[in-house]
Amino acid sequence: MNSLQFNRHRRLRQSGGMRALVRETFLHTEDFIYPIFVLEGENVRNEVPSMPGVYQMSLDLLQAEMQEVVDLGIRSVIVFGLPAEKDEVGSSAYCDHGIVQRAIQQIKGDFPELVVVADTCLCQFTSHGHCGVIEDG
Repeated sequence: MNSLQFNRHRRLRQSGGMRALVRETFLHTEDFIYPIFVLEGENVRNEVPSMPGVYQMSLDLLQAEMQEVVDLGIRSVIVFGLPAEKDEVGSSAYCDHGIVQRAIQQIKGDFPELVVVADTCLCQFTSHGHCGVIEDG
């Protein structure tokens, strides 16, 4: 008998939404992650030229879009923010009132069963467009 004990951590099995997202073998609408591009403003809905049928939208249009996503059976979304202001350190990526933070709060408030993923790259938040903070030029 082996004297070593192994702990099998099952963090990916803790919630129904996460189990449904990572299971194997078949593909259904509930396995897709729907991209959401949010920006400041009101009643803004701009099609992304490189992705026909995908839109950048303001927060006031988000609930209706999320309802369509849920009605299709999609259980996960990823949120990409398009901030109104950018700076050298990407501060709108981590401030309490950033566009992504507000979008996530709204989505989870209206649709708590959705799995919400946040894009963690800084490139869209920095004035120089790099994916991280640049020191000394």
